[in-house]
Amino acid sequence: MDIVMFMGEYNHTIDAKGRLIIPSKFREILGDEFVVTKGLDGCLFVYDNHEWQKFEEKLKGLPLNSPDARKFTRFFLAGATTAEVDKQGRILIPGVLRDFAALEKDVTLIGVGGRVEIWSKERYEGTVTYEDMDEVTEHMTQLGLII
Repeated sequence: MDIVMFMGEYNHTIDAKGRLIIPSKFREILGDEFVVTKGLDGCLFVYDNHEWQKFEEKLKGLPLNSPDARKFTRFFLAGATTAEVDKQGRILIPGVLRDFAALEKDVTLIGVGGRVEIWSKERYEGTVTYEDMDEVTEHMTQLGLII
């Protein structure tokens, strides 16, 4: 299987019923059915079924006797839902996920490698700043990523 890389940034709106258009570039990779779950930093994570299965396997491998592992697994699996694309290219995001990510109207979808992130536009603009990129780059170097 080819390595999937999501990239790009798209702005859309979510309607009163919780339906959101998924950009066609993302739909080409995700297909007609995929997984949406709570993500880190207050956004939602979107995985194609293959990536989600790989993630589930990693979660299954975590030790049950670890409170952090149980909490981590619970966080991702309890909020997960299968999303199906309708004829207009939209998915329905359940209320619990909309509330978690503060999705009300303006939404930003971004491709970040193996997943898509769905953000409240306001939250995305408020939390993603690049003023600290020198410091972040230094941390990435410590993790072995050198550019």
